[in-house]
Amino acid sequence: MAEGNSPLESAALNPLDQVRQALLGTTADAPRPVTRLGLPLGIDRLLGPHWQRSLRPAAVLVPIIDRADGPRVLLTQRSHSLRDHAGQISCPGGRVESSDTSIAHAALREAEEEISLDPGASEILGYLHDYPTISRFCVTPVVARVDAGVSYEPDGVEVDSVFEIPLEHALDLGAYVRKSIGRMGIDLPFMELMWQDWRIWGATAGMLHDLASLVAGDA
Repeated sequence: MAEGNSPLESAALNPLDQVRQALLGTTADAPRPVTRLGLPLGIDRLLGPHWQRSLRPAAVLVPIIDRADGPRVLLTQRSHSLRDHAGQISCPGGRVESSDTSIAHAALREAEEEISLDPGASEILGYLHDYPTISRFCVTPVVARVDAGVSYEPDGVEVDSVFEIPLEHALDLGAYVRKSIGRMGIDLPFMELMWQDWRIWGATAGMLHDLASLVAGDA
């Protein structure tokens, strides 16, 4: 929560303005804050900054479409033919390329490639904490307000389908469930968020939970 705003003042804002307020002053510049993954024995913290620097940089766009009936978060379902994370729910994004001029440029470029989202329709609001993934990427989530009249469609290669969830639901910390999955003898924790028949879990749910925590002032 930004300085100078009481919880009552923030609660009076609509959800999109709450996000805007919470992300004021955030930057993609180093050093970047990193999501606390909550791994057993605090392994992620014990590994230290050298582990984080060994990860490949990636960026995702968290597009919030400013609909007349309420802001909605745009999410994608990855193609079932992909080798990694097939069929999972994600934010549009991918690896940062040498040709990208910034983290935001990478996120907008990937969104245009995957779902034909016009970069000119997006207003960058700020950045969430970096999110290390099990596939050895360090993902920087870029949050953007997107014009209501924007069009999009899945490319059919990396993305099978696109859908929207109410921003208000994504900001409801009570809607998230912490679960775990066994990997290499370790129970790895993850967040899960349900919307209708869509199961949002893993890194994507973790990033949305970070957003909800920032807005709530709990991060």
